[in-house]
Amino acid sequence: MSVIKVYNRNGAEIGAVNVADDLLVTDRGEQAVKDVIVAGMAANRAGTASTKRKGEVAGSNKKPWKQKGTGRARAGLKQSPVWRGGGVAFGPHPRDFSQKINKKVVQLAFRRVLSDKIVGETLKLVDDLSMAEPRTKLVTGLLKNFNVTKCLLVTAETDPTLALAARNLDRVAVLSVRDIGVYHVMRYPVMLVAQGAWEALEGRLSGKKTSEVKA
Repeated sequence: MSVIKVYNRNGAEIGAVNVADDLLVTDRGEQAVKDVIVAGMAANRAGTASTKRKGEVAGSNKKPWKQKGTGRARAGLKQSPVWRGGGVAFGPHPRDFSQKINKKVVQLAFRRVLSDKIVGETLKLVDDLSMAEPRTKLVTGLLKNFNVTKCLLVTAETDPTLALAARNLDRVAVLSVRDIGVYHVMRYPVMLVAQGAWEALEGRLSGKKTSEVKA
């Protein structure tokens, strides 16, 4: 049985939540984590790099000079890759970098990274993460209470006020339970989770099927 401590906004411990050991995945899933993160980063690639082949460069098919008698090397066309302004040999062209990942692999990867956070005690439950107004000072004060500078704030539902308050902080992200993925959990060393969001997060930890799983 693992325990997740519950804190108030001031960083004082006010309780704890028990997590059954059968929900945690710590003995497998490392390769799944790598595959999901690589696939996610590959999917974000624009794939728009493009060069022209010699057949796509504008120009006539006339030989620059006659085949023999000039003392120079033979030349067939000005669009040749060996000429300045000519085509590019083996250059990049638009392509799709996305990779197919099985949903069960994504679920396993998410369970593994979240389990590591719980076992490592870097996932903390906070009784309330809401902000009265969208001020960065309020978020920095909250982080100072927990002695963290880089973290992921997780809410039950999308919280526009909290998101506005934290948007000026490069090392802080605000996401709802349905929007967090393997990459987000891996990127931020600490997760501050609203206590009201734990039930939904526990559901994802249990590996329940959902159409909202993110890579």
